[in-house]
Amino acid sequence: MASVSHSAISHAKSLASDHLHSSSSSINGVTLRVLGRTRFGMKRNELSLTAKLRKVKKHDYPWPEDPDPNVKGGVLTHLSHFKPPKERPKPVTLDFEKPLMDLQKKIVDVRKMANETGLDFTDQIASLENKYQQALKDLYRNLTPIQRVNIARHPNRPTFLDHVFNITEKFVELHGDRAGYDDPAIVTGLGTVNGRSYMFIGQQKGRNTKENIERNFGMPTPHGYRKALRMMYYADHHGFPIVTFIDTPGAYADLKSEELGQGEAIAHNLRTMFGLKVPIISIVIGEGGSGGALAIGCANKLFMLENAVFYVASPEACAAILWKTAKAAPKAAEKLKITAPELCKLEIADGIIPEPLGGAHSDPSWTAQQIKNAVVEAMDELVKMDAQELLQHRTQKFRKLGGFQEGLPVDPEKKVNMKKKEVPVGQTSNQELENEVEKLKEQVLKAKESSAEAPTPSLDEMIEKLQKEADHEISEAVKALGLEDRLMALQDELAKAKSSPDQLVHPALMDKIEKFKDELSQHLSTAPNYTSLNDKLNMLKELSKARRISETNMKSATLKQEINKKFKEIMDRPDVKQKIEALKADVEKSGASSLKDLDHELKERVMKAKEEIELEFASVLKSFDLDVKTLKSKATNFLEESLSSNLKSKIGELNEEIQKRIEDTVSSSDLKNKIDQLKLELAKAAKNPDVELQNRIRALQQDIKDSLAEAVSTSELVKKHEELQSEIAQLVESSEGADDDSSRSPSRVEANVVA
Repeated sequence: MASVSHSAISHAKSLASDHLHSSSSSINGVTLRVLGRTRFGMKRNELSLTAKLRKVKKHDYPWPEDPDPNVKGGVLTHLSHFKPPKERPKPVTLDFEKPLMDLQKKIVDVRKMANETGLDFTDQIASLENKYQQALKDLYRNLTPIQRVNIARHPNRPTFLDHVFNITEKFVELHGDRAGYDDPAIVTGLGTVNGRSYMFIGQQKGRNTKENIERNFGMPTPHGYRKALRMMYYADHHGFPIVTFIDTPGAYADLKSEELGQGEAIAHNLRTMFGLKVPIISIVIGEGGSGGALAIGCANKLFMLENAVFYVASPEACAAILWKTAKAAPKAAEKLKITAPELCKLEIADGIIPEPLGGAHSDPSWTAQQIKNAVVEAMDELVKMDAQELLQHRTQKFRKLGGFQEGLPVDPEKKVNMKKKEVPVGQTSNQELENEVEKLKEQVLKAKESSAEAPTPSLDEMIEKLQKEADHEISEAVKALGLEDRLMALQDELAKAKSSPDQLVHPALMDKIEKFKDELSQHLSTAPNYTSLNDKLNMLKELSKARRISETNMKSATLKQEINKKFKEIMDRPDVKQKIEALKADVEKSGASSLKDLDHELKERVMKAKEEIELEFASVLKSFDLDVKTLKSKATNFLEESLSSNLKSKIGELNEEIQKRIEDTVSSSDLKNKIDQLKLELAKAAKNPDVELQNRIRALQQDIKDSLAEAVSTSELVKKHEELQSEIAQLVESSEGADDDSSRSPSRVEANVVA
């Protein structure tokens, strides 16, 4: 075997030792920085050492490579000790608090004036301070959801450690997730409250910009949740109750967090918290955002500070998703139900911890004391439960959230808003439609017989459905008749006319549309689907008539109730009652049995009182826009009753003939053009009134009136009119004396309600 001398081995060992014990930053006096990436080699007695330096990519925030350069692997020393801030935090005024600041400024100005002048302004200062306190109360007792969100995010709001140091007698912070990192966004530690030990876990925001950067603005990474998980296992093993403080906009959502298993870390915490056999209390002290908050919030009791918020998505994110703008955040905050009172109603939160007026930042010590009282009271209740009861209590709290029941009747208001299954248009047979219409008719008749309200929503839905079906049938008929292209061309022209600045339809286009309608009406009966279309149109006509009657009846009934109410108010007035009672007494004293037996003076008083009351009734009817007619006597009624059927038919025939002459004149091309021209001029005048335009309108109106007057002034019509007048005059003369007492009879009031 080959052998090596002892001196050679010793020499090699000493040489290697020299190299390995040399300075870590230089070799033979040459610094490694100078060498850079170069390779170097040294031969001494056939022993060489080769080294290569490379630059390492710096970790991205919040993942520092080595926060403390003096300690190797100093990641665990990254969290500095929590100390009081060197400077007092600057006051921050929220937008909705600015009116309060104006009052505060006035108080300061008055005090300054008092100090400078030596005058006594005590009363003025006291008055201003009272106003300030009252304004503060009014503001903070009527906060909107978005205002509470702003308070929860206030830069000076007390953090987790602020509260912990205020409520504990002793507190020891525990660090690290035992995997090489200590996330500063989550702080854990053991503390005592009234002699009882607790494990405190909370999300920590910074009190200034520097601290916020160090704490990553309270947004934990997976290491933070794993640190919290380690402390939960520790507390469960040693029997320490757990108190968690939630104050985060959400878990940190960067690429590296996702690579390291952010979702898995949160899910692991959720699963573990439901199996811990110690009491857990969670308190939302600021904002609790999404799964990042829930990862330490699966507790037996969940409390919220008065102005804290707890949400699945921030109002700004929700508004951006639903309304495509973050400016709708106030609306989103209201709809999300994220405030403490709303969440207590939904039984998500178990209690509200009060805050001082102005928010928790206005008096952190008082707020911390309220938190302490809530924790102690809740924990006294929970420690009485054994492990199985605690687990069952925690499970039931979350199982009952969003509960529902099946088989219950749906509230009519909710049922109206439910989206119904849409049946494609044209796929409902006529028989099915007829059956639906018949059922609806029966419902309307039953409602009418029982004086109940007609099923208006069902009527409206059926009419809308029939309209769609009829439109579909008409479209099919137009296609079958080969008029589809003309219809589309007319629709395009009409759309262009309506989109024009003056939005006026030219008379020529109206003529085209009328001609198309006439042509379609003439040939519609030859369409293959005419029978189906006709049936649907008839059903639509019947239902539309039923709806009009129903609406008229409802309006009439409502109007009748309102009129009767007004009449009753008139009759119940003290002055009217007094007048009627006095007249009754006088009539009883006179001993008269009828109106004729009364003396002239008393009869006049009765008639006068009756007329006054009827005039008030008439004014009430006029206030409801009713057509009020006062009938002076019974002669008119007698005249109407005396008209023979022959005379009535003559009057009807004359009216029909006059109406026909008017229609023929209007449909003539000359007058029709004048009417269309008048419509155009009136539309222009509505947008841009002009003297010349008004003159043209008056001239056209006069021409149209003259044409109509000429049409009805033919010798034949005039003769018939004169004959009728003569017959009616004779009837009036014969009816004189029919009502001898008509001149003294009281007037009657009738009201015509036009539907």
